[in-house]
Amino acid sequence: MSTVTHVPERPALGPVLRIAAAVLPVAATAIVGSVSTQGEIPGWYAGLNKPAFNPPNWIFPVAWTILYTMIAYAAWRLLGAMPRTGPSRQGWWLAILAFAVQLALNAAWSPVFFTAHAVGPALVVVVALLVMVLWTIRLSWRFDRPAAWLLVPYAAWVAFATLLNAAILRLN
Repeated sequence: MSTVTHVPERPALGPVLRIAAAVLPVAATAIVGSVSTQGEIPGWYAGLNKPAFNPPNWIFPVAWTILYTMIAYAAWRLLGAMPRTGPSRQGWWLAILAFAVQLALNAAWSPVFFTAHAVGPALVVVVALLVMVLWTIRLSWRFDRPAAWLLVPYAAWVAFATLLNAAILRLN
């Protein structure tokens, strides 16, 4: 009589690689946003007509610091939720791809809006970003609900940013 011993599978990514895969792209996105924005706030951005609901400038780095932390944690959770086998693995890869695309759109918005001063094209980017964040939430829900919930405040902020971008375009 033979005994079968179950050997647990190793995680797809080791702990250091999983943290790096979650944090480094988000940190790079934050750096691109910061570098693209900082020099433009006192000059070009200050000279724009803005709607009455435009928050004070200090709100943006505070909000983004919190949001980027939540985004990185969501990525870390989602990376740990990879199914080992089966058809759901393809769905997980699609969620990861959507996550990457929304992060790339996030990184693109600040250079388009602040560096290029292209308010109209920036509106196109932020609308695409909002769609991708919402799609990422939907796709992630199946694999890790806390990861999906962590992205909800991000979606709300991007929706607000979309409204703000549209108002600035209209006023200028």
